Amino acid sequence: MAREICLRLLTDRARTRQELAQALRRKGIPDDAAGAVLERFDEVGLIDDAAFAGQWVRSRHAHRGLARRAIAVELRRKGVADEVAGEALAEVDGESEERRARELVDRKLRSLKVASAEQQTVAGRRLVGMLARKGYGAAVAYRVVREALAEHGADVEELDGAEPPDD
Repeated sequence: MAREICLRLLTDRARTRQELAQALRRKGIPDDAAGAVLERFDEVGLIDDAAFAGQWVRSRHAHRGLARRAIAVELRRKGVADEVAGEALAEVDGESEERRARELVDRKLRSLKVASAEQQTVAGRRLVGMLARKGYGAAVAYRVVREALAEHGADVEELDGAEPPDD
């Protein structure tokens, strides 16, 4: 029974050992039976938290636009060890993170009105908030948003006279 549950879950997508253990616990599988199945799956390579973390980082950064900080939280929730998560997160450097933030801002700017100074201020707040929710630090978010709005003709001094805090 435990074997079938794990195989079914692994057909949808890769899972961490902790995710499978939690699913087995929810289904009422005894801990010793679950442990034996998980150990065997680990031996044959069906469970690989490092491979899962690498795949998760690439997917969440490329498709959802999440920053390292947000992805690290997700990996921790899924039971990936901090050192394994750190290795996977090393794939996303500061430059690619900033480039992805700019892509997100440019895409969102297409649907925002930025003709007046008031609209630019509102757009700036919304864009910084969007990036913050995706895990980008304040310094990166403010810099990327200010640059993007400046390219759309905004007076960046009017947007925010104070510099953002360092991350």
